[in-house]
Amino acid sequence: MTITIDLNSDMAEGFGAYRMGDDAAMLSIVSSANIACGLHAGDPEIMAATFALAKEKGVAVGAHPGFPDLWGFGRRTIPFTNGEIERLVAYQIGAAQALSAYAGHPITHVKAHGALGNLTQQDEGVARAVNNAIKAVDPTLICLTIALGHQERLARDMGLSCRSEIFADRAYTDEGFLVDRRKPGAVIHDADEAAARVVRMVKNGNIETISGQVIVTPIESICVHSDTPSAVGIARTVRAALEVAGITIGNFTIPRKD
Repeated sequence: MTITIDLNSDMAEGFGAYRMGDDAAMLSIVSSANIACGLHAGDPEIMAATFALAKEKGVAVGAHPGFPDLWGFGRRTIPFTNGEIERLVAYQIGAAQALSAYAGHPITHVKAHGALGNLTQQDEGVARAVNNAIKAVDPTLICLTIALGHQERLARDMGLSCRSEIFADRAYTDEGFLVDRRKPGAVIHDADEAAARVVRMVKNGNIETISGQVIVTPIESICVHSDTPSAVGIARTVRAALEVAGITIGNFTIPRKD
């Protein structure tokens, strides 16, 4: 049986004169791009330009909402209420919809960023808040969710379309959570190691934990972060390894049978 997998990356994460990552290079490798919406990073100029380039490259695009935390790059948990989170996410989806429409390349999915994304995996209330925002603004948008989390389960319960993602360059705890970035080994920088691990996980339908255990999960998308120095090399190596293994790269605009 042929396996088709999406390869995604978080982009447009600069701000004003500041740039983060090589979006142009990544857009030549991935099949989906998650575009920062202006709160943890991004601004109208960067968003519009990235949507336009993604259209040119044939890369699907989605909204990448996070906490309003430019200083912390959205990687710090801010104690908003669940209602406030709903409105923050709705606000950011709206920004992404407007600028993607402006660029002639409408968004197809939503993926929560950083600390907010981690909470959607571990906190049922936050997961429901993010899903509520998606459903209220546009229930046809796909929820791109961290594997084994509350958001994935709730999205399906709420009638939302969902795709489950793993991370090529991040280590997992034995509970299936991402290892805290402050801990040794949390981020994988070796491209060959990341690629071999991704191929195993996709073929076997499980994630590999930092201790060597495996946890069974659906895998429909792979994320390579764009903000590390080795990001482009890892993305290229991961894509090449998947293709050598007979795995097809394809984005969410390709219909599937649920």
